[in-house]
Amino acid sequence: MTALPQQRTEADILAGERHGLAVTGFFAIMDRWGVDNRTARKILGNPAERTFYDWKRGRVVRLPDDTLRRIGWVAGIWKALQIVYSDPALADSWPNRPNAAFGGQTPLARMAAGDVTDLAAVRAYLDAARAPWS
Repeated sequence: MTALPQQRTEADILAGERHGLAVTGFFAIMDRWGVDNRTARKILGNPAERTFYDWKRGRVVRLPDDTLRRIGWVAGIWKALQIVYSDPALADSWPNRPNAAFGGQTPLARMAAGDVTDLAAVRAYLDAARAPWS
């Protein structure tokens, strides 16, 4: 007896669409920041290379919760930069500039250190910087 193919529910389809939009937004931010694929993979939690390139091509069915959290942190960092800097070019260059708050490394290097707490540290720094505007 062969198993019947599983039917995708409407909820699965909608989740896939939302996850696809999240990945599209992530890669748009990575492009604005000039991030290479190796670094982007690290920020996403080092998914398998094939999976990463599928996501980059827009082939997304469902993302792991950890990946969604990481994309959420990146989106929050991007938004905080837009608030702190009125000039989009300054906002987009900030992740690539060495920063004493991160031991002289770039915020991007900190974000790509591998743990989701590294993304949280960059976000917390920016949230503190924009506190007067919150």
